[in-house]
Amino acid sequence: MVRGMPHVALVAPLFLENTNRYVAAFAALDGVTLSLISQDPERSIPPSLRSRVAGHYQVRNVSDGQELARAVRGLQRGIGRVDRLTGVLEQLQLPLAEARELANVPGMRPKIARRFRDKDVMKEVLRAHGVPVAASQLVGSMAELVRFTDAVGFPIIVKPQAGLGSRGTHRIESLGDLEALARLGMQPTEAYPLQAEQFIRAREFTCETVTIHGRPVWRSGTRYFPTPLEVLETPWMQYCVLLPREVEAPWSDFADVNGQALSALFGDDREVTGTALSHMEWFLAEGGKMYVNEVGARPPGVHIMPLMGLTHEVDMIKVWAELISFDRFKPVERRWAAGAAFFRGQGGGTKVSEVVGVQAAVEKVGASLVELRAPKVGQPRAQSYEGEGYAIIKAATTEKVKEALLALVETVKVRYV
Repeated sequence: MVRGMPHVALVAPLFLENTNRYVAAFAALDGVTLSLISQDPERSIPPSLRSRVAGHYQVRNVSDGQELARAVRGLQRGIGRVDRLTGVLEQLQLPLAEARELANVPGMRPKIARRFRDKDVMKEVLRAHGVPVAASQLVGSMAELVRFTDAVGFPIIVKPQAGLGSRGTHRIESLGDLEALARLGMQPTEAYPLQAEQFIRAREFTCETVTIHGRPVWRSGTRYFPTPLEVLETPWMQYCVLLPREVEAPWSDFADVNGQALSALFGDDREVTGTALSHMEWFLAEGGKMYVNEVGARPPGVHIMPLMGLTHEVDMIKVWAELISFDRFKPVERRWAAGAAFFRGQGGGTKVSEVVGVQAAVEKVGASLVELRAPKVGQPRAQSYEGEGYAIIKAATTEKVKEALLALVETVKVRYV
């Protein structure tokens, strides 16, 4: 545990709206000395936060562990020992670990970070510890991929070795689909292998877990409607995340598997490494069989952080900042249900040409609506499956949230040109 006033170095790549929420959360903590490492210059720090920032170090590339280590050493020379080096984005977790090792900062080292970032290594570790996962293999050639398919059968999933959620993921249903991989620029090679995985027909859930020194102390969980892969495969399909009011099955049934998986991934060095808010995606198949899909040792995306805040009546970003800074967390009770709907357009164009139904959707969901960011005409087509806009719902019952989410995705229509 950090004693005295901890010096926290937060890697904030660019001072954008969402990043600034995390900067503000650390800045608001009493007893924390906050430094920032970013690609943006110091003048880009929001004026309201500058007085609470003790130090800033600009780097060219936050994804370079050696650059981050130089930044940490610079902050240590100017301000003092860095007790925590942290960041939110999934793609930062390995560079952060490399920088901690190089600059001798407590926390997760590369060996552990690779277990979370490299999906093949992750599955090997989980499998070795008896955690149920889909059959998988890192393949470096089409011949290896064909042999894997022969062993497990169609369909399979093919994705990058170190992906971000479901991005870059493809479902392969036939030999013809395998041949099409090359045309998509995804033919596996020794230099750029792909993760091949057995496809499991199941419902997809998440489990967000607070651990202190590797010990789970609190859990929350959501369900995806539909799964991210289905959304990627169907460009017009809308996407929702539901966080129910009830703390019950199947999430409660998954607790033991969740704990077993995190214990395997964190390993034995848990004093600082095991203090985290993790995001675990998992499947519930027919017959009640549960499988761990992917795990991130960082706060979740797709608006799960604000959903947890609404349902538990806390600021989850501030909760995470306090957890990382002080190894401290006070469990909170769930009081509401919440959900997020993502608006995605139809058509093959590159920008939004029409948005209809927004006002009608607002009238349908009424007081349950917490936030709405409607797509705008002329807006570029989003590169991610989250779409061009979203709405966040909060209600006293899970069914009320489901009804509101359905009304939103059925009423708001977005088209591309």
